Amino acid sequence: MPTDPISPTQIVRDYLSAMEARDLETAQGFLGENFTMTFPGGAIFSRPDQLVDWAKSRYRSVGKSYSGFDEIAGPDGAIVYCYGTLYGVWLDGSDFSNIRFIDRFTVREGKLTDQQVWNDMGEVAS
Repeated sequence: MPTDPISPTQIVRDYLSAMEARDLETAQGFLGENFTMTFPGGAIFSRPDQLVDWAKSRYRSVGKSYSGFDEIAGPDGAIVYCYGTLYGVWLDGSDFSNIRFIDRFTVREGKLTDQQVWNDMGEVAS
């Protein structure tokens, strides 16, 4: 019996869950061949481990509280926006929370092809 395909929104949710758990092997499995992620300040990565290495000089940990996910069908695949707030621990051990973020993903043929990230972390960094 055939199973229903996984929705683009679920693919994004599963990828983000793997990233938050630092299950980089699972996270990598969601990515298309030429995947890129662009973070504030123009930092561009193609693999989860590159992002984790970059983040080590910015904070000890980070998590996301989601307010919503919006999915839009497009000519080259689906666009999924997720938005909410970030929480975590700065390098000095102090907590942060309620930092706004928006992530935009493109999903083609069941794989993530790009991620664009916007957040206010730079506005509140200690």
